[in-house]
This record gives sequence, structure tokens and C-alpha cells, in this order.
Amino acid sequence: MSNQGQGPLLAQPLRRPSAGRIGAHAGLFLLGPVVALAGALVQAAWFPGGLLLALAGAAGLFLGGAYATGGRGGAVAPVAGWIVTVILLTTARPEGDFLFGAGAGSYLFLLGGMALAVICATLGAGRQPRGGPARLGK
Repeated sequence: MSNQGQGPLLAQPLRRPSAGRIGAHAGLFLLGPVVALAGALVQAAWFPGGLLLALAGAAGLFLGGAYATGGRGGAVAPVAGWIVTVILLTTARPEGDFLFGAGAGSYLFLLGGMALAVICATLGAGRQPRGGPARLGK
């Protein structure tokens, strides 16, 4: 499907994403909490190696999602699930229990994961218009 003669890509009408794309983003959103919970447990158990492993797992999910779906939305979906889960894990329960301690490792996991989320969403492959390998506008 070529874009020639139809005007700029941003001037095109929006189309509903396919069911496969919606399913892929939903699956990536659900993988975000899994990686967040696993990372929260691993980073505290084997510091500093566990912290590096937890951050590498999060970066792998974020960047892998972007490349798997072919767009930055593939990185944003697991990031949204990851951030919601991490924020919920930091709150104290009425019993006084909490998953994150007030240590340097916990803060590095939180801030490092958020920095990786921004980096991976930026580095992720942006969606390109379909067509030949020639320059756009020719």
C-alpha cells in the first residue's frame, strides 16, 4: 500500500488497529506486572547482581515489545503495566507489610526502571509508512 498522492502521513485518517495488534499490546501490558514483581523480588535478594538482572529483564521486555510490534506503542504497553505494579508494590499495607525496603537498591530499581522505560520507548522502532526503500516524497 503506497502513500503516494494521498498527502502527508499525519494527514491520513486514523484507522482502527487490527485484532492481532490489540492482542499483542494487551499481552505486553500483562507481562509488565510479571517482570515488575519478579524484578522486585530478585533485586532485593541478590544485590547488586539481582538489581542488574531485574533492570536487564525490564529493558528486554520494553525494547523487545517495541521491536516485536514494530512501533513505540509496543514499548509503552509493558511500561504502563510495569509502572502501575511498581507503584502499587511501594505502598504499605494496613498490616505494615511492604515489598520494597527503604534501601538504595529499591530506589535504583524504581528510578533505573523508569529511566530504561524512557530510553527503550525512544530507541524503539517508530512506525514507518509502507513503500519502497526510496526516500519519502520522491
